[in-house]
Amino acid sequence: MTAPAPLVDRFARAITYLRLSVTDRCDLRCTYCMPERMTFLPRAEVLSLEELYRLSRAFIERGVTKLRLTGGEPLVRRDMVDLVRALGRHLGEGGLRELTLTTNGTRLAEFAEDLALAGVRRINVSLDTLDRDRFAALARRDSLPQVLEGLEAARAAGLKVKLNAVALKGVNEGELPDLVAWAHGQGHDVTLIEVMPLGDVDGDRIDHYLPLDAVRRDLEQRWTLVPSAHNSGGPARYVDVAETGGRLGFITPLTGNFCATCNRVRVTATGQLYMCLGGEGRVDLRAALRSADPDAALADAFARAMGEKQERHAFAIDRPGAAPAVSRHMSMTGG
Repeated sequence: MTAPAPLVDRFARAITYLRLSVTDRCDLRCTYCMPERMTFLPRAEVLSLEELYRLSRAFIERGVTKLRLTGGEPLVRRDMVDLVRALGRHLGEGGLRELTLTTNGTRLAEFAEDLALAGVRRINVSLDTLDRDRFAALARRDSLPQVLEGLEAARAAGLKVKLNAVALKGVNEGELPDLVAWAHGQGHDVTLIEVMPLGDVDGDRIDHYLPLDAVRRDLEQRWTLVPSAHNSGGPARYVDVAETGGRLGFITPLTGNFCATCNRVRVTATGQLYMCLGGEGRVDLRAALRSADPDAALADAFARAMGEKQERHAFAIDRPGAAPAVSRHMSMTGG
């Protein structure tokens, strides 16, 4: 049998990295991500465990070597660890080089050991502040103690942790150096992220948009930032902080476009393949999976997606009251 064709888009970019959302649900309500009264998908629309696995395998057969499980919050899905175990069998000779996930950490204490046993070696944990009151205001839930407990459990399980912090003007900008120093002291890498204009939220994102070039200039007044050749396979660009001995990344979708080297696609929990986080274009993989001839339908869907993947996004936060770049929330697409 002929092997499926690798995923290469019309700009000759090879797609080797899949971010697969297992649920759009989340147990937090972060202000920059979603409104308090968020409407989640009916469970009947979400792919089954078997469908998520079959879809993942189809991507691996087409050259995907890195698979990140996302949400929403992936660990709120009851059968999540079963999926991780199944996918973990593809690590190594099965074609998958890395299996990882992004989590808010609230349930990490419960699942860290199981994730490590299933083959996960590193995880991303979203953490924007170490101040409990600020955390509760940002996440609309008082869950910082559970997140810190989860980080300890991850370390005990041998998981390498990278913290993701969204930089927010007037909210956590004054705390970012302390957050970085604390994380490095714990042995964690940190990546700072510019807030992205995805979905309507309660408030105007321009009020909290903080360009990371300004953050970096501030950090350079305090520390020696040494350019690093480290590449995690994603969009972050890294430096080593000489004084802390840790690694610091910057994800700059607004001030420093990185689309030319994009190697990623995202699939929602309902099987919608989004070729670009900043675009509305999508291809329905769920329909292909549930068709009379899934293999042929998936091959057609992948070919169509590669032909439609756009060259770059057009994110901007440049005026008050502007509509988000895309209507869907990050929790729907997958982080």
